[in-house]
Amino acid sequence: MAVFKPFKAYRPLVKNQALIPALPYDVMNSDEARRMVKGNPLSFLHIDRAEIDLSPDINPYSEQVYLKARENLLALEENGDLVQDKTPCLYIYRQIMNGRAQTGIVGCASIDDYMNNVIKKHEYTLAKKEQDRIRHVDSCDANTGPIFLTYRKNNAIDIQVNKWISEHEPVYCFDYDGVNQTVWVIDDVAVSNKIQYEFSNVDSLYIADGHHRCASAVRVGNMRRQEKPDYTGEEEFNFFLAVAFADSDLEIMDYNRVVKDLNGYSFDEFVNKIKANFHIEQLDGRNHPYKKHTINMYYDGGWYSLVAKQGTFDENDPVAQLDVSILQNNLLSPVLNITDPKNDDRIDFIGGIRGLEELERRASSDMKLAFAMFPTTVEDLMNIADAGKIMPPKSTWFEPKLLSGLFIHHLS
Repeated sequence: MAVFKPFKAYRPLVKNQALIPALPYDVMNSDEARRMVKGNPLSFLHIDRAEIDLSPDINPYSEQVYLKARENLLALEENGDLVQDKTPCLYIYRQIMNGRAQTGIVGCASIDDYMNNVIKKHEYTLAKKEQDRIRHVDSCDANTGPIFLTYRKNNAIDIQVNKWISEHEPVYCFDYDGVNQTVWVIDDVAVSNKIQYEFSNVDSLYIADGHHRCASAVRVGNMRRQEKPDYTGEEEFNFFLAVAFADSDLEIMDYNRVVKDLNGYSFDEFVNKIKANFHIEQLDGRNHPYKKHTINMYYDGGWYSLVAKQGTFDENDPVAQLDVSILQNNLLSPVLNITDPKNDDRIDFIGGIRGLEELERRASSDMKLAFAMFPTTVEDLMNIADAGKIMPPKSTWFEPKLLSGLFIHHLS
């Protein structure tokens, strides 16, 4: 049984709908964020990357940065650029990118569901990244970026959402970086109650993206519980901001690899080595892999298809059968000696949003070899989380990104 409840969001005034929202803090560095906010003092990056309002040489993890984030958030609220809804609401958030729509419900999930594994994970988190967001949430006393959740399609929830959309006008509708962003406010208690009830019949929620933000939100909630040992469980710090999408609405893009060298082999020697585990065929031109367990490789102006041979992976293991695992276990590690891809500077990762042209460009400049992957599926993600296992690094790339600054959930 999953908890998913309404809350009184702080939201942009309608006139600010395209000015305040911003991409998540972790998809750009400080210099990029500084360039992105030029001419826009309302951008939410002034909260999520508050170092941009301080000296360029400041440590982004200094206490001054977190205090500046709080100051900037409170300024938006006190100036009336962000306004809080008077009653708890759920919200519908639709994004349309390249003609494909994904429609989610914005609400608050339970930190207890996270700790009890009702909300399931598929990634490890890094202590340093967690600590950064813990300090940010704690200083702002708010969840400023939503956690991206998914669940197995539920027709009863769909009926409520679609009915609301058909009968009500959106409060926001604007384009951001080529993606249409539309929001509806569900301010009818009876409808909210129905949606909450249907979520209570959902066995599991799954983190699609935002593991560090989620873990940090839970940590801050527990810190608040320690500060208030007589808590009832209904306080806002027991919950965190999330957007939940049906799995059928989501699409994971490919997450590709580029490699710096052939580990001392000539190309012919390299090909002979990988023939043990892959059927290799030269392609006529640039193409994405057309099916699972097929990887397309680029080298020196040519594209090649690599099809994993039978017996090179365990089809019953939800992690081993991932194409990123097949590539790692049968080529990157044994042939190219890249055994720790998270920390080896001979390999880099490129999101599918960049296209195959970017793979060719990198393999012809600072790298030598590129691998175009068939995308991991949402079903893969959920099966791995259900099995209590962890995905390999850089397995999933979600587009479009959820914007920060559309909904802010205060903890007190």
